[in-house]
Amino acid sequence: MSRLGIALAMHPERTEHVVSDELLQRLEGIGRLLDREPLQNFSDERARRMLPETEILITGWGVPEVGSEVLAAASGLKIVAHAAGTVKGIIGEEIFKAGIAVSHAAEANAIPVAEFTLAAILFAGKRVFRFRDVYAADRSRHRTHPMQRLAIGNYHRTVGIIGASRIGRRVIDLLKPFAYKLVLFDPTISMAEARGLGAEKLDLDTLMKVSDIVSIHAPSLPSTRHMIDADRLALMKDGATLINTARGAIIDEAALLAALATGRIDAIIDVTDPEIPEPSSAFYDLPNVFLTPHIAGAVGLERMRLGEMAVDEIERFLKGEPLLYGVTLADLEKIA
Repeated sequence: MSRLGIALAMHPERTEHVVSDELLQRLEGIGRLLDREPLQNFSDERARRMLPETEILITGWGVPEVGSEVLAAASGLKIVAHAAGTVKGIIGEEIFKAGIAVSHAAEANAIPVAEFTLAAILFAGKRVFRFRDVYAADRSRHRTHPMQRLAIGNYHRTVGIIGASRIGRRVIDLLKPFAYKLVLFDPTISMAEARGLGAEKLDLDTLMKVSDIVSIHAPSLPSTRHMIDADRLALMKDGATLINTARGAIIDEAALLAALATGRIDAIIDVTDPEIPEPSSAFYDLPNVFLTPHIAGAVGLERMRLGEMAVDEIERFLKGEPLLYGVTLADLEKIA
């Protein structure tokens, strides 16, 4: 039996470390790697030559949409293994309808997001960024000493998790060794399921009221757009922190910026809507905002997990085993 043809399709600069030399060697051992260099489009001469031989397609960040063009050219395509997070907007419905297996590496990307969130929660609890700014401004400890007497720190604080997603669940697990009270909002799970995760299920308004730190891990769907609005931001305690590593559209950002301008709450923001705020946005300047450029997910060497998970899935597929991270057409309606 001939070995299946394998092609890569992703943007090399955006996917550095995803497919390492070691991983390329693994691929060459399980199939015919058609080219070590990934395709960046599906219409040039190299793509026209490779796609008819492609039975396994490994995709990643920067890949053009995998849809009817690929389906027509790669008539023998059997599996698309996406070495990144969501396949939404990347793998077309026609791929699923053609019976081609699809998997993603969102579970691998969830690990660094959860780790980033853990660090953000711990720093938020101790008001680390405010201490930094006051200390740097004063070049003394006259104001930081009194700040230590405030009701801050990470002992017996309440952390609210919005969304029992794969990342939300990982964050809950990472927080278990600490002395937090964990509360959860997710309308798709029961109170018993929340308790099984290690959290108390609350409605969203109550969670916003009682939490010292709120961390968002919900998908971006029409039903969740601007779920965190002015009314819910007004429910937050004075001195509370809002963390968003999910999607910017979940928050009404005009309302958030208005709330932040009062200085009443803090925010740690890794995602915005639009993805890059306008240069004049107050997100860049407000002292109570810690803004990062969508780095909670896999960066640098963390990206190696993405490629490893994709190749693991391909090996399962070739052995006739069920995919651990398969995606179906029905899943597209509920994933981020």
